[in-house]
Amino acid sequence: MTDPKILAARFPGDFLFGVATASFQIEGATKEDGRKPSIWDAFSNMPGRVHNRDNGDIACDHYHRLEDDLDLIKSLGVQAYRFSIAWPRIIPEGTGAVNEKGLDFYDRLVDGLKRRDIKAFATLYHWDLPLALMGDGGWTARRTAYAYQRYAKTVMARLGDRLDAVATFNEPWCSVWLSHLYGIHAPGERSMDAALHALHVTNLAHGLGVAAIREECPNLPVGIVINPMHIYAGSDSVDDQAAAERAFDFHNGVFFGPVFKGEYPENFLSALGGRMPEIEDGDMATISQPLDWWGVNYYTPMRVGHDPAEGAEFPATVSAAPVSDVKTDIGWEVFPQALGDLIRTVNARYALPDCYITENGAAYNMAVENGAVDDQPRLDYIAEHLSVTADLIAEGYPMKGYFAWSLMDNFEWAEGYKMRFGIVHVDYATQVRTIKKSGHWYRQLAAEFPKGNHKAG
Repeated sequence: MTDPKILAARFPGDFLFGVATASFQIEGATKEDGRKPSIWDAFSNMPGRVHNRDNGDIACDHYHRLEDDLDLIKSLGVQAYRFSIAWPRIIPEGTGAVNEKGLDFYDRLVDGLKRRDIKAFATLYHWDLPLALMGDGGWTARRTAYAYQRYAKTVMARLGDRLDAVATFNEPWCSVWLSHLYGIHAPGERSMDAALHALHVTNLAHGLGVAAIREECPNLPVGIVINPMHIYAGSDSVDDQAAAERAFDFHNGVFFGPVFKGEYPENFLSALGGRMPEIEDGDMATISQPLDWWGVNYYTPMRVGHDPAEGAEFPATVSAAPVSDVKTDIGWEVFPQALGDLIRTVNARYALPDCYITENGAAYNMAVENGAVDDQPRLDYIAEHLSVTADLIAEGYPMKGYFAWSLMDNFEWAEGYKMRFGIVHVDYATQVRTIKKSGHWYRQLAAEFPKGNHKAG
């Protein structure tokens, strides 16, 4: 086992250790206190979309177990908690009436964190779009960006004075490509045209959200959480190298470019720009407002080769074979050095602010045995990725914190309850929480911070 004291010594004293969750994955109570359905409620209840037709109706019952779960976070000794806010609790129809009971819940959450001296990192959008907005086209409709702006302003007016940081979006790659092109996440579209509209509307909503946050809370650090793919070419061939570059533009550049440079990648626009929605005057300036920080969610690399099929649509790639034979239970290749390669690559291409690793973790499905969960592979995974993070800090990259995904086992989207990412085990029948071996180890690591002459920052 990696000695937490030895690992801790490689980090600055003000490095932030936290845990992360998302509203739809843990809260449950989907029909209570004025909340109305999200696209994930609808998607989960359609046969063939989610493993076992699992849904978020109960999940981890966090809505009813809030105080106990906050005590659990405190018991892990972490300094920060990253959570998301459910838009359908705040403005249940997406537009229109504000639901005070929804805001009350997050009031209790944030106040509970403050009482326990835990920093509050809020994410405004983690995929649970109010279902009513699908009548306008959901994320393919420009109106949704303005609905999001009002939602962001509403949340900030109520909670912003007690937050430590806020992110506009979590993993737009998922809510754009995975949801509108590949059909794997809600709303389950499989249309490049729909995806291209969702791409620009999401980027615009981010920019409008930044403006709304700054207007309400000028001193609150605002950022965005991205899950960039670190892309390796399947071979040294010219074709595969070119494919990897196209894949970078398609999977990363379409988010980093607009947000950090005010432009979409040239190759992407030349291939697909004619199918994009109208980019109106001022859109790119809105999208590219300077940010205080960004979050990286990293789990596994992407390996691609050139797709030789005639008429293959941009980025015209095929999957290439993994290099490591180590895989998590969800089938993802374990390759920690890709995290380092990723951070070096995006920093070389863009002028980026401070970075937090806002999600990193592994799906391993060990059960409770004799009151304990021996998830050594998860512990090793987290330790290896933290070791890479320490290397990045030594190289001068502004890595400021690490949030383990996830605080507890939860609803894993299309995988339902089959996959477990938590450092705390949840028995879904009884809702009993059991801290896993990885959680006990993470607590030992977090206990070393803040340290030295630094203050928690």
